[in-house]
Amino acid sequence: MTAERVDPRMIIVSGHLTVAPEQRDAYLADCVDVVRQARATAGCREFAICADPLDPGRIVVVERWDSRGAVEAFRGDGPGEQQQIAVLDASVDEHEVASSRSLTG
Repeated sequence: MTAERVDPRMIIVSGHLTVAPEQRDAYLADCVDVVRQARATAGCREFAICADPLDPGRIVVVERWDSRGAVEAFRGDGPGEQQQIAVLDASVDEHEVASSRSLTG
């Protein structure tokens, strides 16, 4: 039996989505359950999908996970079809972090 390798690197997902400005509030409202589910998932340190205060069609995405396994366990099939249709553009990246330090003490 082979021991499973555990990746200790934190995963950060960050970026933004663009939707039609008149659809942004509805899109964010549709994300409430996803945010709630993510935050309740083992290994989730932070999960936020928020309105950009300057651009009415921009949605900021920030996630922090304990490991790639935690991200993959949550992701499943990804966003629903209606959410995919609403997204006009997206720029979201995943980062592996070997170390970090707190800026708040």
